[in-house]
Amino acid sequence: MKQFGKVAVLLGGSSTEREVSLMSGAGVLEALQGQGVDAHAFDPAEKPLSALKEEGFDRAFLILHGGQGEDGTIQGALEFMGIPYTGCGVMASAIGMDKWRTKLMWQAAGLPVPEYELLTAQSDFAAVAARLGLPLFVKPANGGSSVGVTKCKSAADIEAAYREAAKFDPLVLAEKAVLGGEYSCAVLDGRALATVKIEPATEFYDFDAKYFRDDTVYRCPGLLGIKEAEARQLAEQAFRVLGATGWARIDFLMDENDGIFLLEPNTAPGMTSHSLFPMCARDAGISYEELVVKILATTLSGAQ
Repeated sequence: MKQFGKVAVLLGGSSTEREVSLMSGAGVLEALQGQGVDAHAFDPAEKPLSALKEEGFDRAFLILHGGQGEDGTIQGALEFMGIPYTGCGVMASAIGMDKWRTKLMWQAAGLPVPEYELLTAQSDFAAVAARLGLPLFVKPANGGSSVGVTKCKSAADIEAAYREAAKFDPLVLAEKAVLGGEYSCAVLDGRALATVKIEPATEFYDFDAKYFRDDTVYRCPGLLGIKEAEARQLAEQAFRVLGATGWARIDFLMDENDGIFLLEPNTAPGMTSHSLFPMCARDAGISYEELVVKILATTLSGAQ
């Protein structure tokens, strides 16, 4: 596939999700090389980004998770160097990484999100519990893979949960628990592929359930009929409102009355053996190998 030239698979990095990125990157690299793409691993934690130019790379497949890999920082550096890359551009990456600002954008566009509040060390945690109800989730506004997320079943749990989340980001959210089911929807080049329903054996879909446990149940498509169509349409709207490009995954929840609430975007979705995006693609008849090439092909348009 000479049209792609020399491709850097950017993986690893220095975020709290480095381990997951290495797993995702290994899968992407193998799939690209297996289809004749001149792809090479490139870990920005081990060499400077300037080496991309020095080593003659034509484009980059971004599979860095969390931190500077998803917050627009590396996207901006690549644009400055004139290297096309997969995924969202600078603005959508930066906003999508910030759960609070994402919610503000979606709310402004009239899209449904769970009730939430910002927490500080001075917050009246009992009052927050009374307003949002229990259980609720406390999470850092920036980050992914459920790092720093706690499910609080009592008001007494919230202060410790806040302290844990604040280790990862100074901006911390308390979010109403929406308990009718956890779902995600893959969006490729603006088109929703399918939803997937996640049924974790753990208390919620935490880091272990996402990447290491084999008892998490996935159902794809996650919904049927009109509800599946509604969820896909909402995911596409959420994608557009963020100004997303290339590919992204939109996570959402359902309540007991089948109401849909957007949770957060993932602008550099996982591509491990447990990841959701490849599952959604398979439902659309797209194999893992075909998927990575389709994602890489979004860089040929030259628009991020």
